[in-house]
Parts: sequence; structure tokens; C-alpha cells
Amino acid sequence: MVAQSVTVEDITPGVPATGNAVPQHPPSLTALVGLLADDMVQVNETIMARMTSDVPLIPQLAGHLIASGGKRMRPLMTLAGARIVSANATVSSVEAIKLATAVEFIHSATLLHDDVIDESNMRRGQNTANALWGNDASVLVGDFLFARAFELMVESGNIDVLGTLSSASARITEAEIKQMTIAGNPDTRLEDYLDVIEGKTAILFAAAAASGAKIAGGNEQVTQAMHMYGLNLGLAFQIMDDALDYTADSAQMGKNAGDDFLDQKITLPVILAYQKANDEERGFWHRTMGDGNFAAEDFAKAQSIMAHHKAIEASLEAATSYANKAKAALTIFDAPNQAELAHALREAAAFAAFRRT
Repeated sequence: MVAQSVTVEDITPGVPATGNAVPQHPPSLTALVGLLADDMVQVNETIMARMTSDVPLIPQLAGHLIASGGKRMRPLMTLAGARIVSANATVSSVEAIKLATAVEFIHSATLLHDDVIDESNMRRGQNTANALWGNDASVLVGDFLFARAFELMVESGNIDVLGTLSSASARITEAEIKQMTIAGNPDTRLEDYLDVIEGKTAILFAAAAASGAKIAGGNEQVTQAMHMYGLNLGLAFQIMDDALDYTADSAQMGKNAGDDFLDQKITLPVILAYQKANDEERGFWHRTMGDGNFAAEDFAKAQSIMAHHKAIEASLEAATSYANKAKAALTIFDAPNQAELAHALREAAAFAAFRRT
């Protein structure tokens, strides 16, 4: 089911974006990363400790993905949720560190599985694990990381948190399966797309932020506020990711440009372009995205059709709308000792809807 924050009205095909003009100082994660730097040192240490195994291939393969970069936004959400509740603390609790590690393991496991399903050979600018070690090893190491994540969740000693993150893990799998069922259908309903991205991306951001608040003793209002913040930030993040596949180059993204197009993934720019398409253009989308019959210049033609119907601009506007909803969820955090972190979280939301990589 689509969460209450996800509405079709947030997305108006063909409306030029007004919130993505280049600002004088583009938003970034710098402030949030700086505030939580000491915590992230502990998270990274815990990641390394919990990746160990008597089977050498496990830390080798898992380490290849985890050490390859990435913004670590999901564990940052957990740490921020814990810190904004206990705003006087300078370092998060041991339980919050473990939960942040668990969240990163869940995310890494899904990436390993996704790359196998998508037959991807590049992520974050380097070869994927499945390209180097094969599909079997990638799937099994992904399973290992899921198991480690659940160990860490149990160790947190909070049954509510265990329920939140385990439910999110199930939702991720459901969404990935639903994404497979709509692949190749350019006439997919907007509601179905939103349901997919909520499940495959936004729900883990939401669960991470809410779990951090909950483990730190936050009440229902605070926990729900962090949930809504993470959910809307995640929606903005995924919509931007989908738009970047048609606008950025491979060097910017760290993966092959146009992968979503060739994989016949139905994303927001495709849906919006299809809704505005004439008969000839709809025939193009059915030949390519529907039948998988691609010609050499088809990706450039897809970009041209999207440009004509302002599908990318409308996608950017949708991402901005969700980022603004994420910011609005933080209004309850108005205590003086919460101000700096709340500001950093608002900038992180803006970054999710503005990023170019």
C-alpha cells in the first residue's frame, strides 16, 4: 500500500520544475556527515568486525562492495534519529551504532541481489561483485549480510525496532518483485510506480530514521516524524536516481548510463513521457521498453521524447516536492539543542532532490 505521504498530485506531467535551479551553494551531506563523524567511525569499525568469517570469500566479496564508496545515507539516518532524540549526547549509544550497521548490511545485501537480477557489471564506478565472483557467490554473501543484520537487530534488545527493520526488509523484497512484474509495461500506473519506489528504497530510509529515534527512547510522535522524514527523503532520492539514468553520463553515475532503459525498467520519466506521447511515440515505447527490441540510437531518441514532454523536469519537481515534505516533518524538532542537526537533516533532504551523482 502506498503511504499517506505519496500522492499522485505531487507529480504533474509536463510542468517545468521550479525547485531545481542551481543554487549559489548547492545542498550537500557535509553538515550531517560532520555532525555524525565520530558515530560513523564506530559504525565502520562495527561493519569490519561483523563482516569477518572463517570463509575468506565472504569478507572479500562483501568488503569489495562496502569499501567501494557510497554515501552511507541510510546508517546516517539511524544515527541522526538517535541523536535528535538525545540531543545533548555527543556520541550515539552502542545500540544505535549496531542498528546503523544493520541498516548498512541490509542495504548492501539488497545491492548484491539487485546486481545479480539486473545482470549489472558496474556499480559506483567499478566492477560489481557478481561480475568478479559470479552470481552464486554474490547471492550467498548477500544472504550472509542479511543474517548479520538480524543478529545486530536482536542484540539491540528492542523488539519494536526488530519489527520495524524486519518489516522493511520484507517490503524491499516485495517491491523488487513488483518491479519485475511491471517491467516492460510503459503504460504502468503512476500509483504502481510510487508503490515500488516506496518499498524498494524509501521504506529503508524511513525504518532507519524511525529505529534510531526509537532506540534512543523517542515517543510515538518523534518516531513517526523521523519515519515521515526518511520516507519522503527516500522517495526524492529514488526519483532523482531514475531521472539521472536519462540525464547523467556513466562517469557521473558510476554505472552505465541508460541501464534502466535497456533493462526495461519502468521509472517516472518513462511513465510521464508515455502519458503525453502521441501514437508514434507510444509505438516506440512499446517496441523498446515493451518488447526489448532496441536499435543503436534508441536511447538518444528516448531522451529526445522525454525532453519534448518535459518528463525530466516534472520528475525533478516531484523529487523537490518530496524533499520539502521531508523538511516539513522536522518541524517538531524545535529545541535549541536540536537546531543544528535539524538544519543538517533539511539540507540532506534538499541534497536528495538535487544531487547530480
